[in-house]
Amino acid sequence: MIDLRNVSFSYNSHPVLAQVNLSVRPGDRIGLAGPNGSGKTTLCRIVMGLLASQSGRIEIFGKVRATESDFVDIRGRIGFLFQDADDQLFCPTVLEDVAFGPLNQGKSLREVRQIVSSTLGDLGLLGFEERFTHQLSGGEKRLVALATVLAMDPEVLILDEPTAGLDEETVERLVEVLRNSRIAQLVISHDRSFLEKTTDKLFTLSHGILKPNGV
Repeated sequence: MIDLRNVSFSYNSHPVLAQVNLSVRPGDRIGLAGPNGSGKTTLCRIVMGLLASQSGRIEIFGKVRATESDFVDIRGRIGFLFQDADDQLFCPTVLEDVAFGPLNQGKSLREVRQIVSSTLGDLGLLGFEERFTHQLSGGEKRLVALATVLAMDPEVLILDEPTAGLDEETVERLVEVLRNSRIAQLVISHDRSFLEKTTDKLFTLSHGILKPNGV
């Protein structure tokens, strides 16, 4: 589904990724750990085509992706949870934010209502439909942002620090949601316990080098 070969990237001549190799296959649950500034978010943005790698080969869903136009179609197939929920929420209400993706996929209003209800229910957010997103707490925004991603029924999930701002009870609910999902997952987190509960393979990114580390 995702295959990176010798991908490198630098910021202002400072190496961030050094010939990184990573594959995500159907059913994979991959965790990605590493210190701040190690390039974890950069790697995910390269997969989504939000940053351009400076060398290497990127193949996604069986096609080499090199230019901006190559990445357009994957953004409806890979659900990317940004590190900052405010980058993802732009509609006035929770209902509108979660419905936005399915509506743009051509779903009927009846289908969208079912999708929104089911997705919010899975995340413990039923009753939030008419809440104004800008008035939510940081943790609530995080869950709503995840709901917008899940509502689009992606083939792969890329989650950047999904537990940020969540209390312990909500983290456990998120663990259950991810473990019950059959969607391939690439999860970035500083929370080792969370990665141990949700992923089957763990990689550490440090000084630009990606190394496997058993979970």
